[in-house]
Formats: sequence, C-alpha cells, structure tokens
Amino acid sequence: MHLNYLALAVPFFLTFIGLEYLVSRRRGKRYFKFNDSITNISIGIAERLLDTFTVGLFYFVYDYLYQHYAIFDIKSSVLLWVTLLFCTDFVWYWYHRLAHEVTIFWCAHVVHHQSDEFNYTVSARITVFQAFIRTGFWAVLPVIGFPPAMITSMLLVHGLYPFFIHTRTIGKLGILEYILVTPSHHRVHHASNPKYLDKNYGDVFIIWDKLFGTFQQEEEEPVYGLTKPLESNSFLWQHFHFILEMLYSARAAKGWRNRLRVIFGKPDNVDPAARGILEEKFLLRDRSITETPKLNSYVVWQIATTLTLLFSFLLLEHYVPVFIQVCVTLLILLTLINCGAIMEQKKWVFYLEHARFLVLSLALYYCWPQPALPFVAALILTTAIYFETRLKERYFRLVYGYTRT
Repeated sequence: MHLNYLALAVPFFLTFIGLEYLVSRRRGKRYFKFNDSITNISIGIAERLLDTFTVGLFYFVYDYLYQHYAIFDIKSSVLLWVTLLFCTDFVWYWYHRLAHEVTIFWCAHVVHHQSDEFNYTVSARITVFQAFIRTGFWAVLPVIGFPPAMITSMLLVHGLYPFFIHTRTIGKLGILEYILVTPSHHRVHHASNPKYLDKNYGDVFIIWDKLFGTFQQEEEEPVYGLTKPLESNSFLWQHFHFILEMLYSARAAKGWRNRLRVIFGKPDNVDPAARGILEEKFLLRDRSITETPKLNSYVVWQIATTLTLLFSFLLLEHYVPVFIQVCVTLLILLTLINCGAIMEQKKWVFYLEHARFLVLSLALYYCWPQPALPFVAALILTTAIYFETRLKERYFRLVYGYTRT
C-alpha cells in the first residue's frame, strides 16, 4: 500500500501534548485551559488539512525557480546540508521578524500569538496563510541553487524543532542557551510584557537574534498572548479579525499614502479602536455565557472524531477520490467552525448541522450511488426543517445543558 507516513505526525504530536499535560498536572501547574487548548488544536487541524492541497504547489514553485533561475548547481553533501540548515533558519528569522513588523504579514502570523497560554498545543496555531507567505521567503533557496527535494526535506526537519520549544515544563538548558532557540527563549517571544515584545525571532538558532539586536533573555515571568487579548473562541474570528481590522483602518485613512502605510507599515498603524467596532458588528459576543460539562464533552467528542478522520484521510490520501477529499475537507472545516461557535454558545450552530448532514449525504451517495439515497436525505432534511423549533430545543439541551433563548 502507498501510505502517507507523514500522517503519523498527528499521533506523535498528540502524544507529547498528553505527556506535557500529565507532567504539568503532576507539578501542580495549570498550563492548559480547555477553551484555549481546543482552539489551538482546531487551528492546527485546519492547517494540517489544507497543507495536503498546498504542499504540491509549493514544491512546484521551488522546482520551477530551480529549473529556470538557479544561480549555482548545488549537489547534496553533508556540508551543503548543514549550509542549507543555516540558510533556511536565516530566511526564517527575517520572515518571522517581518511578520511582526509589517501589517499585511502580521495578519497571517497574529493567529500564532493569540493564545493566553503557552504549551505544545500553541505550536499548532499555524494557518495556511502563513504557509504561503513563508514560501515566498523560502523561494530564495532554489534561486541560490538548492534542489527542491533538499529544501522540502529540510523544511520538514526545520518545522519539527519549533514544536518542542512551546513549553513551560522545560527550564533553561545551560550552554545550549547560547546556540539554540530554547523554550526559555521562545517563552520570551510569546510574551506580551513590554520588555519582551518583538524579541527572539529565531526558529532553531538564537545567533541571528544576537547578531541583529533582537535577543532578550527570560527574566521576569512572561504574560502570554496579545497585548490586547482577543477573548474569543470563534474559529473564523481568530483567522480573520486582524485582516478586517487592517481593511477597516485602511478604508478610514485619508489618502493612498496613509492607506498603504496601514497595510505595509507597522501593525501599530492599525486603528486600536477597530477591533471593538468590528466585534460589535460581526462577533456579537455574549459575555454572560458559562461553560457546562455537556458543552465540553460535546466539543471533545467532535475534536476527537475530527482528529481520527484527519489521520485516516492523511494516511490514505493517495486512495481517496478528489470528490471525497473535498467532502472530508468541508466536513472538517464545518466541524471546527461548529466547535468554536459552540464554545461561544451561538444559536446558529444548529444550522451547521444541516450543512454537515448535506456533506455527509453527498459523500455517501458518491460511494454508494443508490437512487433512494437522495430521497431519504431530502426527507430527513425536510422533516428537520418542519420540526425545527422542537429539534433546536433538544439540540441546545444536549449541547449546552439548557435551552438557548
């Protein structure tokens, strides 16, 4: 069988997340919060899912640039693999630094910094938008002359290391603190303390920060998250809030120069009042909501099922027809939106169940094209719409433990 063994990354990361949780509990530390961890994992699921469709595109870009614009003809050797590692990390440093210093890039990267906690689940907060921007930076590597196969292999290794530095369970690491980016260094990077802002951009080596003046040692206890906390579990809002804030600020700016300054200048140029205005318009947050055991159990069940589906899909992707790939993608994304909306206790989550039912029906009909299936699906959906009020009441009692008004 032609299996995609990269799917094993899913249980691999989950195992270490579980171990970190157990270690933190054993030490009497609360490094995990339910809503925070669920939203982190949800964003990671979406990124890993969408990567399935973009990795081939990125490889094509590297291959095209290598074939047409490579300056040197680099052959694989131990020395050149080490050189590629340093080049990759150097490019990452500048991508990462500019992702903090340029608004349009911060729109994609801000998602990684929204968590008010710091643990292995935070490493999952990567969006597909970031992947596209990083590819633009890493496109310099095939132009230098590194073969695409070397680049993609190195990116896999380079992408694995940062997972292990997103933790509070590991202290300082002695002499390694002078060479590598350690958990201590990265805790500083994720902190919102004034002295820690915009520091420690390195991914593997800390030498770039020391060379370019962005290094800061961990001293006082970090406070994690954004300087203005997002305070939302919405899957969609976490992805798009800063894009909307940027567009709102650009539209309100006078003259094209000021508008371009908002988009391509520092994130500080975005109107700080924009978020509050946009939250009132789009988010409609109910600050009186409280967690219930039923809500948490339902969300955990959905995330566990989604992770199982994601692992199976990634492992067997070479055998999955394109139509079913689309259906699985829609189903997973709808479920992630659903989980975020449930934690916000939105009433419209009920209608997402209709959408998920439709996707499941289409996938089932593709795999088992029986003439009666569309009729049965239409009958079930029509019945659900007819008894909508009663079904909604039962649904909210099941999910929230009480009826939403």
